[in-house]
Amino acid sequence: MQLKSQKKITLNGKKMRVGIVSARFNEKITNGLTRSALAGLKECGVKEKNICVVSVPGAMEIPYTLQKLAASKKYDCLVAIGCVIRGETPHFDYVCKMAQEGILRVSQDYKLPIGFGILTLENVGQAAERLHLGSDAVKAAVELALLK
Repeated sequence: MQLKSQKKITLNGKKMRVGIVSARFNEKITNGLTRSALAGLKECGVKEKNICVVSVPGAMEIPYTLQKLAASKKYDCLVAIGCVIRGETPHFDYVCKMAQEGILRVSQDYKLPIGFGILTLENVGQAAERLHLGSDAVKAAVELALLK
């Protein structure tokens, strides 16, 4: 079996409706990720009027909110934006696991692509190099939505 060569994919999201759930915890970082996500949607041609951004307290609240958006059946894809930074306790591990598993469950239950734009960092300094991941998460969700 031969693999086809990877070529740049043009994502046409002109008719898409996209929901973004962005956590406020570590807000300077999540605001950067959200700006990156919005820039990615613009690159894909998604109209501003077809984008809904919902702000939630933290990463733990993202899956519940994604579930509400998915249940509305208004969106072609969703995106989760957040940032969890490791501290001195195991809290980091629980938050990351619960957020990731919740997002996966919503995606599978509703058969809806969800871009994963949650940074899991050891320290704040690692964030600057990863803010582009908001755009990457959006583009992954749009690409999967186009497969439908």
